Amino acid sequence: MQETARMDAVRRYDILDTPPDGAFNRVAAMAARLFQVPVASVTIVDEDRIWFKAAHGLDGVSEIGREPGLCGSAILSDETLVIPDTLTDPVACDNALVTGPMAVRFYAAAPIVTGDGHRLGTVNILDTKPRLITEDDTATLADLASIVLDELEMRLAALNALRTEQERRVEQEEARERAERDRAAIQAFASTLQRTLLPPALPVVPGLELACHYATASPQDVGGDFYDVFPLDETRWAFFLGDVCGKGPEAAAVTSLTRYTLRAAAQIDPNPEKVLTSLNKALLLDPAVGTRFCTAVFGVLEPHEKQGFTVTVATGGHPPAYHLRGQGAVETVQPRGGMLIGALAEAHFASHTFHLAPGDGLLLYTDGLTEARTANGKMIGEQGLARFLAARTAPVSATAIVEDTVALLDATPHGAGDDVALLALSAPLTNAAAGLTAIATAHTIAPAGGEMPESRP
Repeated sequence: MQETARMDAVRRYDILDTPPDGAFNRVAAMAARLFQVPVASVTIVDEDRIWFKAAHGLDGVSEIGREPGLCGSAILSDETLVIPDTLTDPVACDNALVTGPMAVRFYAAAPIVTGDGHRLGTVNILDTKPRLITEDDTATLADLASIVLDELEMRLAALNALRTEQERRVEQEEARERAERDRAAIQAFASTLQRTLLPPALPVVPGLELACHYATASPQDVGGDFYDVFPLDETRWAFFLGDVCGKGPEAAAVTSLTRYTLRAAAQIDPNPEKVLTSLNKALLLDPAVGTRFCTAVFGVLEPHEKQGFTVTVATGGHPPAYHLRGQGAVETVQPRGGMLIGALAEAHFASHTFHLAPGDGLLLYTDGLTEARTANGKMIGEQGLARFLAARTAPVSATAIVEDTVALLDATPHGAGDDVALLALSAPLTNAAAGLTAIATAHTIAPAGGEMPESRP
């Protein structure tokens, strides 16, 4: 019964026997590079086979038998499986990968586990010599498996939305002709949409309120703006927001690489300057990126000893963030020296650390906001945005900041002429009577004409 439910979950994602995909290939390549192993793969466990969605160092291999199999053993647990020496393991020692030409001596795999607890497959690393890995290494491998699941979830959401649209059109038009055209459209759109990298929901961070807004300039365009908030450990959180040069599928592909690189680099060393340096190298080394570059803000949050958070922010060619202190006090957060990301090999980045005290807020945005034009034809600009934030009368809360900023955009004659992404953070005021911080909330503001994922409860 349990295996039947697991296979139902595998079929739900409609991933088996699909063509190669750059996002999954990059995860396999990243795993090989991070752990310095010759072979890494992303596999899905079918009823009687192990199917490779991505394989680094395994040319010409698309699937192997399931029994007896290392991947088949790895999905029996929610924990990362590590076999330091396959010759001493009673199950692995007789495996064809161990006894055959590959002579695998080390194997580790993190299961790809869905939200409802079904194990779809694994992210694997293999070596031809025995070795040991640390607990941090196993955590990194598990994070790569989580990234694969994120990609599967976004791909599934895109496919479901497009299938719904297909069904609606088929009902309105002659079924056969419309279905044939829409089937091709689904494949093209799904390929593009799976590269867009908006998180499915903002997380709930204890002691912090989060809110966001995302809108493309045209519903027909694939935007290059991106943002994310994710945990680094039990107390620290990372956040980023940025903008890839250009639009369309090519820009979306760079956005995909950018998000995966930022997440993976932060797990290795969360220092914001080093994270942006890693992203700069990744963009320059990937031939698919070409001459495209991006701007970004990357920050780390950790609880402050006097309540609120210590925030360290690094920028790479991005417009300044704004620190709202209440009573109209607005401070610019723009460390000097942050260069464009992916443009120059010698690019360097700068960071700034400050205290986000209870009652403070922080606004990050892309330049679609400041380039929107007012009724007199002038752009809002950075100074205009700073004046607007200073003149706000609403309390400093992430939700209010985003709602007010969206209202500012809506009041312009033609709205934003470019994509707009907003990410706001705020530390709620302390409840003096109870001595407790207000319960953390997370809000997502949907753009007109579209829907954003709901926040996690």
